[in-house]
Amino acid sequence: MDIKAYMHTLGKQARAASRQLVGADTATKNAALLAIADAMAASEAYLCQENQKDLAAGKANGLDAAMLDRLAITPAGVAGMIEGLRQVAALPDPCGEISDMCFRPSGIQLGKMRVPLGVIGIIYESRPNVTIDAASLCLKSGNATILRGGSEAFHSNQAIATCIAKGLEKAGLPASCVQVIETADRAAVGELITLSECVDVIVPRGGKGLIERISRDATVPVLKHLDGICHVYIDDRADLDMAFNIALNAKTHRYGVCNAMETLLVAEGVAFEILPRLAEAYAAKGVELRGCEKTRAVIDAKVATEEDWGTEYLAPVLSIRVVEDMDQAMDHIEQYTSRHTEVIVTEDYSRAHRFLRQVDSSSVMVNASSRFADGFEYGLGAEIGISTDKLHARGPVGLEGLTSQKWIVFGTGQIRN
Repeated sequence: MDIKAYMHTLGKQARAASRQLVGADTATKNAALLAIADAMAASEAYLCQENQKDLAAGKANGLDAAMLDRLAITPAGVAGMIEGLRQVAALPDPCGEISDMCFRPSGIQLGKMRVPLGVIGIIYESRPNVTIDAASLCLKSGNATILRGGSEAFHSNQAIATCIAKGLEKAGLPASCVQVIETADRAAVGELITLSECVDVIVPRGGKGLIERISRDATVPVLKHLDGICHVYIDDRADLDMAFNIALNAKTHRYGVCNAMETLLVAEGVAFEILPRLAEAYAAKGVELRGCEKTRAVIDAKVATEEDWGTEYLAPVLSIRVVEDMDQAMDHIEQYTSRHTEVIVTEDYSRAHRFLRQVDSSSVMVNASSRFADGFEYGLGAEIGISTDKLHARGPVGLEGLTSQKWIVFGTGQIRN
């Protein structure tokens, strides 16, 4: 296969499809989503059969149990993907929404209209359900998409692509609205991220290495986050029972997620009260603690190195630092943050609002677990990922984050003098 020619063909087809999709009404897009759901329900056995090929190859290639679990498609997994499609169909359509209408002194009426980004390229690893998540969100938001899943899920993704094509055809939309790349050749990724004449945005979902490579080499704008180094700061004016519950949940609810706490900051005024209690709870859950000198004077913990403060563990490991006050906590966050999610636990209203204003991350919380930094929890229905960039979309990216706005003007014959 001539990868360059193949990818340019996909790009041109996606660009043409995006022009048709932008004119599709909500009913048509919803009909396509529901038709894809029906096609998946009718193809459950086929989807599981194709997935078995990937699982067999994964075992032969030495994939660990966690990776194989993420790769697997079961009847329950198919049902989950179908439910996801139906949920996205039920979400409000942001496209065409008009806002901020006003009259100017010239007599023109000015406002903004929400419109799709155009063509979105999505590069992801392992989990084949991402194929459906990404396709459904892009379709509902009026964007054509080119999907490149991991080679370990090749057969599964191609089977899902067949269902998507059937659903699009039934709704009268071109199959090129959603294209799943039909080669596992890594050169396809290099071509996709440089198709600036056809692709408007790249969304990478995967490990830090993948995202760093995409960010470095892409000539197309990238919507990304590299790390989830999330902090929880327990202020000396915190409700300590609340602080205990938040700090325990933020770390131990799930370990391998980007919104889990990786560093706990504790004001020295409450360190002797809260840290022993937390240390006992973390030990019961098998969490390894690494602390600064002041932390280790209060509880048993390994020495935290400079590297620890900048590490996203995604594991039952936690770094702890005792700080003088909120200012030192914010200084630490500014030095080591990945701009994902930061939390303060305090009963002091003015401190809470200063933390909200001054901490520069995509989600900043008062008296709540960092685990809430999620598209579903934010009421977006679903998300394409988390953005820690500052331009366009920030934080969990749902349907609205996959659109932009353009100025619109209504006149009655005005000319500029």
